Amino acid sequence: MADPSSYRPKPGEIPDTPGVYRFRDEHRRVIYVGKAKSLRQRLANYFQDLAGMHPRTRTMVTTAASVEWTVVSTEVEALQLEYSWIKEYDPRFNVKYRDDKSYPYLAVTMNEEYPRVQVMRGHKKKGVRYFGPYGHAWAIRDTVDLLLRVFPVRTCSAGVFKNAARTGRPCLLGYIGKCSAPCVDRVSAEEHRELADEFCDFMTGRTNTYIRRLERQMAEAADEMEYERAARLRDDIGALKKAMEKNAVVLADATDADLIAVAEDELEAAVQIFHVRGGRVRGQRGWVTDKVEEITTGALVEHALQQLYGEETGDAVPKEVLVPALPDPVEPVQEWLTGRRGSGVSLRVPQRGDKKALMETVQRNAQQALILHKTKRASDLTTRSRALEEIADALALDSAPLRVECYDISHLQGDDVVASMVVFEDGLARKSEYRRFQIKGFAGQDDVRSMHEVITRRFRRYLAEKEKTGEWTDGENAETPEIDSNGEIVGTGLTEDDGRPRKFAYPPQLVVVDGGAPQVAAARRALDELGIDDIAVCGLAKRLEEVWLPGDDDPVVLPRTSEGLYLLQRVRDEAHRFAITYQRSKRAKRFRSSPLDDVPGLGDTRKQALLKHFGSLKKLRSATIDQICEVPGIGRKTAETIAAALAQAAPAAPAVNTATGEIMEEEPGTEPGTEPGTMGSSGEPVTMGAPDERRGQET
Repeated sequence: MADPSSYRPKPGEIPDTPGVYRFRDEHRRVIYVGKAKSLRQRLANYFQDLAGMHPRTRTMVTTAASVEWTVVSTEVEALQLEYSWIKEYDPRFNVKYRDDKSYPYLAVTMNEEYPRVQVMRGHKKKGVRYFGPYGHAWAIRDTVDLLLRVFPVRTCSAGVFKNAARTGRPCLLGYIGKCSAPCVDRVSAEEHRELADEFCDFMTGRTNTYIRRLERQMAEAADEMEYERAARLRDDIGALKKAMEKNAVVLADATDADLIAVAEDELEAAVQIFHVRGGRVRGQRGWVTDKVEEITTGALVEHALQQLYGEETGDAVPKEVLVPALPDPVEPVQEWLTGRRGSGVSLRVPQRGDKKALMETVQRNAQQALILHKTKRASDLTTRSRALEEIADALALDSAPLRVECYDISHLQGDDVVASMVVFEDGLARKSEYRRFQIKGFAGQDDVRSMHEVITRRFRRYLAEKEKTGEWTDGENAETPEIDSNGEIVGTGLTEDDGRPRKFAYPPQLVVVDGGAPQVAAARRALDELGIDDIAVCGLAKRLEEVWLPGDDDPVVLPRTSEGLYLLQRVRDEAHRFAITYQRSKRAKRFRSSPLDDVPGLGDTRKQALLKHFGSLKKLRSATIDQICEVPGIGRKTAETIAAALAQAAPAAPAVNTATGEIMEEEPGTEPGTEPGTMGSSGEPVTMGAPDERRGQET
């Protein structure tokens, strides 16, 4: 625990201007980012008596080892830089609202020649119009299913669209009237885009125009005694009204606004957001955060606005944003929102009428979300804390292992040997810290030797990173080692640390290996060889779920109901899953290899042209150089190289139907590396060169 006075800037060093400041820990990792109208006044608050600080602020300043700042011209620039740095460094003590899921949006891909309506999650793409977010994907599909009667816009994927265009037959939706079938030229690209524009207009709230138009067309059809057409239009009107009923009118003046409410206590805060478009609630979402320091409701609102609109532009930022409390000062935030939208944005607290009533509804939702979150997390935190304490007691550790790393080796009969490293912090998986390794020190199957290599490479990298931070440096000009992709020291010239998380930079309190006493001994030996004696090691054997410690003849047996054992099992199983996934991807890549891959300068396009011309790799192998030269783009020199490469490669074994013993002829159009091998009883080909997975188990 650091003393803030040890890194407190000298009097007069801090400028009395707007700016953004960063606290770093002993590993130079950024742990907190903040902005201030006056850096001098703001930073002075962090170097007062610790007893008078908020508990979380006290934890932050004692965790930090240094502070630095950047001066900017205006408070708006400070707001923008603060958001950028929080996004870049992901500091652990900053207010970060956590979505419990990725909310789905109804998206229309207006950037395509034939726009498509679909469900989208994640980052927004340029040229795509989004509506929502919705609470559930099925709500989007129900709405789209109703609207396709009136606006038959394409919903199929690119592959389905191309296949329909090639065959000249539309999909089922094209036959039942829920797609205008531009794939078979029933409508032109311009007509289809008009349908997409009308679909978007309806979703933005311009509903009455289309309903009145359909009612007029229905009346005209009835007058002309076209009763079937009139009935179809009647059903279309019903579908539109049913879709509108899903979003009740809450604001009579067709307002476009976002309403943000905050419910908080001393430790946590919940934010609820209602997206109102055209006077109707079009979407809802909620966030929860830990309160790192004593922070006002206005400051919580400011952070919510940053995360909500930090990557939005144009109409995605509404004209009006209603909040429970205004940030202090409000002018820079309002100016920033106006810049994101490109026109004026009103940021205010509703005082009366429908907007105040709707804000009360949003506030009730925020209160319920906070209560629900605290109910879930209380049990979760208690369980995780108990699990870490049980592990510490069972392994005789000085403290609970807040960071646990687990390693597993995976291979198939000694081929494609790989290893995985997974990280759990505070009992939760930290997937951004996961790493994977290829075993390159030797060939063959030796789990113990593989474990020794992986632990050595990982912690050699840690020691190099530790030296880089200056913890082991005697002089200012000490040489810093450069590390290759395998964790080996190859020279000097590492770049300066910029505060972002670095690979292998932080040590665990506990190393878990998937295996028994031999694997544990190998891991301990690797650490001892590197001079590391402050990291505990244990192994979890699969057979009886026994915990092995270095040098012990007998394992530690945790009760089956132990939360500590359950956590170790989760860590071990996650490492196993991560290793298996990597091993399978390498094996699949190896099986897809082809003799053509070894031909220098021969890319995918010319490979496909060769296979298309000859029909299969077997026929290509038997072709002459002159015949290969007939393929467009293949010159004589390249043809000679191809012929030589195919001559050196051993041909695949013939395909055999094991049910009849018949040798099967190669099917035309076989892709490289997938030449038929032995045929199974079902007639499906099995590659002869691949190991039979039924005779070996992935480990």
